Amino acid sequence: MALLARLDRLPLSRPHYGLLVIGGLGYTFDGMDSAVVAFLLPSAQQVWNLDNAHLGLIGSATPFGFLFGATLAGLLGDRIGRKKVMMYALGFYAVFSVLGAFAPNYEVFLVARVLAGAGAGAESAIIAPFLSEFVPAARRGWFVGALAGFFSFGFVMAALIGRFVVPTFDDGWRIAQLITALPIVMLLWWRRVLPESPRYLLQSGRHAEAEAVVADLERRVEKATGRPLPPVADAAARPVVATPKVTLVSAMKFLWAPAMARRTAIIWLVWFVITFSYYGFFSWIPTLLVQRGITVTKSFEFSLIIYLAQIPGYFSAAWLSEKLDRKNTIAIYLAGSAVSAFWLSQMDDPVAITVAGAVLSFFLNGTYAGVYSYTPEVFPTWIRATGTGLASAFGRVGSILAPTIIGLTAAGLGFAGVFGMTTAVLTVGVVCVMVFGLSTAGRSLEDLTEQNALADTAEGMKK
Repeated sequence: MALLARLDRLPLSRPHYGLLVIGGLGYTFDGMDSAVVAFLLPSAQQVWNLDNAHLGLIGSATPFGFLFGATLAGLLGDRIGRKKVMMYALGFYAVFSVLGAFAPNYEVFLVARVLAGAGAGAESAIIAPFLSEFVPAARRGWFVGALAGFFSFGFVMAALIGRFVVPTFDDGWRIAQLITALPIVMLLWWRRVLPESPRYLLQSGRHAEAEAVVADLERRVEKATGRPLPPVADAAARPVVATPKVTLVSAMKFLWAPAMARRTAIIWLVWFVITFSYYGFFSWIPTLLVQRGITVTKSFEFSLIIYLAQIPGYFSAAWLSEKLDRKNTIAIYLAGSAVSAFWLSQMDDPVAITVAGAVLSFFLNGTYAGVYSYTPEVFPTWIRATGTGLASAFGRVGSILAPTIIGLTAAGLGFAGVFGMTTAVLTVGVVCVMVFGLSTAGRSLEDLTEQNALADTAEGMKK
C-alpha cells in the first residue's frame, strides 16, 4: 500500500497529461469510427442497392461489435494487463477499418464493421479504468472526465468527413474509412512510452515492475514540476487478499454478490439509460431534420452544430465532477438531458430543433464524462477492467435497441413521442442515481473498493 500512497500523492503534471493525450487520442478515433457510419450509409446504399433493412444492420453493426469487444477487453485486461489489451484492440480496430474500406460487397462490409466495432469497443472499455489507476484521488474525476471528452473531437471530425470528404470524391465513403484507420500509426508511440498500471502489477504479484513504474513516474513528475515531491501519507495497512482468476462466471458471481449488487445494478442502469438515449438521438436527428424539410446537406451542417455542443458538455462535467461529486454530476446532467429531450419534443421549426438538439447533446455528453469517471471507481483493482467492460457492454444493448425502438415509436407517436419516451428513460436514471448512487470524489480507489466487505466476497468465491 505504501507504493500506491506514493503514486496517489503525486501532483498532476506533464507525465499525467501525456497519458491523458494518449488515451484521449484513442477515444477520439473510437468516437470518429462510431459517428462516421451515419455518413457512409447513403453511399453504401447506392453502391450495393440496399434496402432499409440492410442499412439498419449496418447501423447496428458497430454497437453490436462494441458489446462483445467491451466484454472481452475487460476480462483480458484483468488477466493479461491493461496496456496489452489497449494496444491489441487499437490494431484490431484499424485492420478491420481498412478491410471495410476495400470491401467488395455488402457482406464483407458488414462483417468488417462488426469486427472494427469490437476493436473500438475493447479499446473504449479499457482506457478509462487503465488510466484512472495512475491519477491521484483529488483529480481523478476531472482527469477521466476530460479523457472521455476526447470522444467529442471524434464526432466533430466524423461530421467534417461526412460533409467534406464523402460527397467530394467518387469513393469518398471508402476514403473516410481509411482516415478512421490512421490511428494504427499510434501503436509505435504507445508501445514505447505507455507503462503498465502499477495497481494491476501489484495485484498480479509483480512488485518489482510496479516499483519501477512508480519510481519512473516520480522522477518525471519531480522534473516536470521543478519541486520536491509531497510527503507520502501514512497508508493504512491492509492484508493482501488473494483473488480468484477472472472469468465471465467468476466476474458475474462477484459483481452480483450482496456486497457489490447495488453498485453493479446502478452502474449498469446508468450505462443503459445514457447509451440508449444517446444513440437513439444521434442516429435519428439527421433523419428527423430531413423530415422537417431540411436538405441532406443542411442536415449534415446542423448535425455538426449539434456535435460541437458535445465539447463543452464533456469538459464542463469533468470540472464539476470534482466540485460536486461524480454521483451528483451524473444526476444533474441526466436531469438536463431529460428537460432538453422534453423541450425537443415540443419543437417543430428546424432551427429550434437544432438549438434544442445542441442543448440535449451538451447534457448527454456531460453525463458520459461523469459515467466514465464513476465506473472504474466502484470496482476493485482485480476486477476493475472486467466490471467496467461489462457495464459498458450492457450499455451497448441500449445502443442496439434504441434505433429500432425509437423507429417504432416515431411511426406510432411521431416526433414528440420519440423524445417524450427519451425524457421518461432519462428521468428514471436521475432518480436511481440520486437515491442509490455512491459518492466517490476525493477517495482513493482502495478506500472505495478494497474494503473488508469486498475482500470477504472475493475470498468467499474461492471456497
